[in-house]
Amino acid sequence: MLVVPRRQGESVVIADDVIVTVLEVRDAKVRLGIELPEGGTVHRREVYEAIVGTTHAQNMEPSSHREHGGDR
Repeated sequence: MLVVPRRQGESVVIADDVIVTVLEVRDAKVRLGIELPEGGTVHRREVYEAIVGTTHAQNMEPSSHREHGGDR
């Protein structure tokens, strides 16, 4: 993990097209602003893991019909 110290109003650029800006620091909370290309998505990690977990679980369902070319 790369750790980049930033203060309120400062930003980091990721892969030339994602800009993350520290908007506010209050107590133990940090508010971030994220600029990204149109159509890009941003999720909190716990939401992303739930989405990926659900998708992964759906992909793990028995698929014997697809793998073997239909009913046998």
